[in-house]
Amino acid sequence: MTATTRHVRDVMSPGATAVEPMTTLTEAARVMREQNIGDVLVAYDCDLFGVLTDRDITVRAVAEGRDPRVTTVGSLCTRPPVITLDPDDTTDHAVELMRRHALRRLPVVEHGGCPVGMVTLGDLATTEDPHSALADISRAAPNR
Repeated sequence: MTATTRHVRDVMSPGATAVEPMTTLTEAARVMREQNIGDVLVAYDCDLFGVLTDRDITVRAVAEGRDPRVTTVGSLCTRPPVITLDPDDTTDHAVELMRRHALRRLPVVEHGGCPVGMVTLGDLATTEDPHSALADISRAAPNR
């Protein structure tokens, strides 16, 4: 391990927001809006079931004519096995997983599988190359 090795725990957003699988898309979208986030973990207690993004709601539900008031997040989210990180994984490992699986975010789970955070491409960009355009965009306040 080199002196510049960083760990996921150092860059993750702790306490990722989770909803239960039977939550409606409408309620999940409200949670995302209120917390200014683009994704929620789908979990029941410490059992990670999947990840739901704002894009999932738009492309896989609304654009296909599904009613968000009755469609559940469990029916739409990414399904097991969910690719995850451990807080002790290196950021290099996180980048490699994102590249290999074409992902922009990864849930962070502790040894028992309990979700403890989320790492996004933006988190890694601001840490690994703070002067990059992606890092600048990731740090900017959202337009409201």
